[in-house]
Amino acid sequence: MENVKCECGHVNPHGTVLCESCGKPLEDKEPEKLLDMRYDGSARRSQVYKKTMVDKIWNFFSSVKVGVWLIVITLVASALGTIYPQEMYIPPNVSPSEFYKDQYGWSGQLYYDLGFHDLYGSWWFLIMIASIGISLVICSIDRVVPLYRALKKQGVVRHEGFLKRQRIFGIASVEQKQDEVFKNIKENLKKRKYHVRTEKGSLLAEKNRFSRWGPYVNHVGLIIFLIGCMLRFVPQMYIDEVLWIREGETKVIPGTEGKYYLESESFKVELYDREKEPEVFDAALERVGSVVKNYQTDTILYERMGEIVHGAEPELKEIKEHDIRVNEPLKHDGYALYQVDYKLNEFNSMSFNLVDKATGEKVGPFKVNLLDPATDYDLGNGYRVELMSYFADFYFDDDQNPASKSKVPNNPAFVFNMFTPSTPDGEVSFVAIQENLEPLGENKYKLEFAGLEVKNVSGLTVRRDYTLWILAVGGAIFMIGVIQGMYWNHRRIWVHQKGQEIWIAAHTNKNWFGVKKELELVLAGTDIPVPIDQSNTEKPA
Repeated sequence: MENVKCECGHVNPHGTVLCESCGKPLEDKEPEKLLDMRYDGSARRSQVYKKTMVDKIWNFFSSVKVGVWLIVITLVASALGTIYPQEMYIPPNVSPSEFYKDQYGWSGQLYYDLGFHDLYGSWWFLIMIASIGISLVICSIDRVVPLYRALKKQGVVRHEGFLKRQRIFGIASVEQKQDEVFKNIKENLKKRKYHVRTEKGSLLAEKNRFSRWGPYVNHVGLIIFLIGCMLRFVPQMYIDEVLWIREGETKVIPGTEGKYYLESESFKVELYDREKEPEVFDAALERVGSVVKNYQTDTILYERMGEIVHGAEPELKEIKEHDIRVNEPLKHDGYALYQVDYKLNEFNSMSFNLVDKATGEKVGPFKVNLLDPATDYDLGNGYRVELMSYFADFYFDDDQNPASKSKVPNNPAFVFNMFTPSTPDGEVSFVAIQENLEPLGENKYKLEFAGLEVKNVSGLTVRRDYTLWILAVGGAIFMIGVIQGMYWNHRRIWVHQKGQEIWIAAHTNKNWFGVKKELELVLAGTDIPVPIDQSNTEKPA
């Protein structure tokens, strides 16, 4: 596509509406209409190149409407993601597909199938965020480059057609002391902090050009902010994991790749005492009976020494001891462990006796670890119990078969096979809380509950965030752009001497009332009337 040469001699890129130097309209289809000063009539790539696939993609993303719709769709998707809890907030060790279907029915199943259960980690949500970023980049480049070029190259001497078709325009006759009037206007403009350039009896006064870049500074801030959001999906840049740990247990801290381990020495809960502290939460204590004052986990942090050897116990080095309380996390090496939840008296182990139903003779007891049960328990003298099935969180499914909701021992149930000298082929017994069934007929022996051990469980959140500073920088730049574009406006005033007349035109990107009032101050001390606002007339003067 060929460039367009203006009569002033300046060569403009193809598609330019107003000459970048003198402002002459190059496509004068409506000579009486006020000029569209958006981007100063400069050529935008999206309006010129429309042939290749690259052009079509560029034009698609350069549309402000497309950008707005992408943002709206993303906001709607984010709102839908709050209808049901995200996967990270459902009970641990529960299958998400089963949880959403069991808890919310067909809508929960649809919610899961569409990926809303892990909205912010889903591939399509990431594509939406990336599309918004691409739209911002292309929109900015498509507009800021030609606008910068037009403002940088604008000449002082402007074409008559350019001046006449400005919104603020006026002609005044000055028969005597024209140079003095011109000089007076120039001095007044400088007092008003305008940058003034003169050439061949013409004047261009300009100030606050930097405000024109406010929207593009906004875009830069948003792009940086979106980059920070997307980096949260990069491993090691952002970690937000849940760690459930029982008293006396040592577990690897998730997200640390096996480098750090945490031991829970104990967990404690303190309640407000109504007698000792009657003024504290008195209404709540009256209503619910108890209010938690503090809950904390006393922990020891370890660092693994050497390489990971599968099947071997890791060699651990103690780093520090810390009592993790609400808002008092354990922090080390960029990681922070917060106390967020707890569970008191979780079942840890159950003990049973093998009892002869006829004589009442007891053999045992034997202990079953509910978190990691063994499959065989030798009681000696030919007595043995085999664990055939274990249901940590027992319930009957739709087909009335025993099943487990999760791996957490909330409602343990067992199917045992009991071997004794008198029953060498074994006897099957189903044992659950307050249940002892004999599914294959009456047995000679039964299993009798002998004891229960419980432990407190602490719920911790493991976090590490290297994206916060990126989000903060993006947010700060965005606010700078908002202030830059909101509290200042780009104003230009052209003064042109033509014979015994002085032509004055003005333009601003906003606040036309302000530029009119400023023209009154600039023209004070002269006999030149303030130019009229041609938007209130049918035709320009």
